[in-house]
Amino acid sequence: MSTNAVQQTSPATALVPPLKIGMLLPSSNAMAEPEIQRMLPPGVNILTTRLKLAGSSKAALLGMTDKIEEASSLLADAAVDLIVFNCTAVSTFDPSMGEKLSSRVADASGCPATATSDALLAAFKVLRAKRIVLITPYIEEVNLREVEYLEHFGYEVVSQVGLGLLEGTSMAAVPPAKWLELARSYRDDSTDIYFLSCTAINVSSIIDTLEAELGRPVVTSNQAMLWHCLRLLGRTEPVRGFGKLFEMA
Repeated sequence: MSTNAVQQTSPATALVPPLKIGMLLPSSNAMAEPEIQRMLPPGVNILTTRLKLAGSSKAALLGMTDKIEEASSLLADAAVDLIVFNCTAVSTFDPSMGEKLSSRVADASGCPATATSDALLAAFKVLRAKRIVLITPYIEEVNLREVEYLEHFGYEVVSQVGLGLLEGTSMAAVPPAKWLELARSYRDDSTDIYFLSCTAINVSSIIDTLEAELGRPVVTSNQAMLWHCLRLLGRTEPVRGFGKLFEMA
């Protein structure tokens, strides 16, 4: 059972309609929804629409954005309060990508919009991080592009490693124990944070363990995305069991 599964909804909260976060997700991502459900506070729901992405080539990543307007309008039909484009590799493809994606989503849906890349930058800022250990399931080409993205915004990637996986189902199949092992092997006490990048990986259950062992905040893509969306929607209460980030307003 997740740490926040025992949280109770107060009678006052029960009278308030739940907030609804609309999520645009890669089609091969089988892990984001269960990861996010573990971390959701009471009174917030996630509604998902998928966009085609089942590879890691440049064409595949950029192709995920082809039908973004149609997908955004579908989420708008569900009267969501906010829409997030939740894919790290696509939203960090270049420094302007997150802003462009958010603008397209907002224009098509009439809803406030954000992207995973926006969430990551906000998380790193609030944690006062400058030096990052980057751990991913990606191929080298995607890793290097993400390093360039982070460096553009003034962050130093002190080390980086990827597992060389090509699509979401294989990324989701990596057990949490593997991510524990990898993060431990890349321990660097000169870093400010450890960033476990990718919305398709199974890591929410190990965030607290890694923070205790490594002595640094641990950021994951889904954790940062949800934290950012909650803050945009005015929900600032802590969510226990998923890292220091959820204690930050």
